[in-house]
Amino acid sequence: MDFPSALRQLSTAQKPARGVPGYARFVNRPAGRLLAAAAHRIGLSPNHVTAASALATFPAIAAIASCSPSHTLGGWVALALLVGFALDSADGQLARLHGAASPVGEWTDHVVDCAKVLGIHAAVLISFYRFFELPRPVLLLTPIAFQFAAVLLFFGGMLTEQLRRREAEVRAGPVSRPTHPPSAARGMALLPLDYGLLCLIFVFLGNQRVFFALYAALLVAHLLFVPTFLAKWFRELS
Repeated sequence: MDFPSALRQLSTAQKPARGVPGYARFVNRPAGRLLAAAAHRIGLSPNHVTAASALATFPAIAAIASCSPSHTLGGWVALALLVGFALDSADGQLARLHGAASPVGEWTDHVVDCAKVLGIHAAVLISFYRFFELPRPVLLLTPIAFQFAAVLLFFGGMLTEQLRRREAEVRAGPVSRPTHPPSAARGMALLPLDYGLLCLIFVFLGNQRVFFALYAALLVAHLLFVPTFLAKWFRELS
């Protein structure tokens, strides 16, 4: 299958966009689709793409923790994190193209995602402690609170999806899918929860005040969304 054919087939084999934040839906998925088609063309497997995502992401996370913040570092970190995010979308799309989705592939993908979420906020905490001139030591709790909220949303959403799938298998019926098109407005409303937006704010890493203000604003959004999503998932599973 050539590149254009793979791209066309990938376009018809997308996961539902309902509940997907704006950047992930409108930028990251299309970028991942291009990368998946290219990976298919050169013979890579989904696990190879997952490994490439990790290789792009974790050196950037290590750089946040170990290097003094600067505009150059921030630009490089943001680019590397966004490339890793696009590759993270590409591995699942490539698996669907091959018709070869497997438990071990899904497990590897989720483990890398969890390590990424944990690592990026741990790295920010180290950077705040080592390099930032925070007005109060209590502000070091910001990355800890962000990590708590982000992991809770990640794990809660993933577990809800798995339980829905198991319930559908027990009932021997297909998983229900929305019949109406996903709302673009809803996707934009969820933008503060988008990992891609978190990656983008590292462009401002060289300006401590701006970066901290943006990071804290995303934290507030996460803390506001946590009880909303937990209540929603609880009602759905009940």
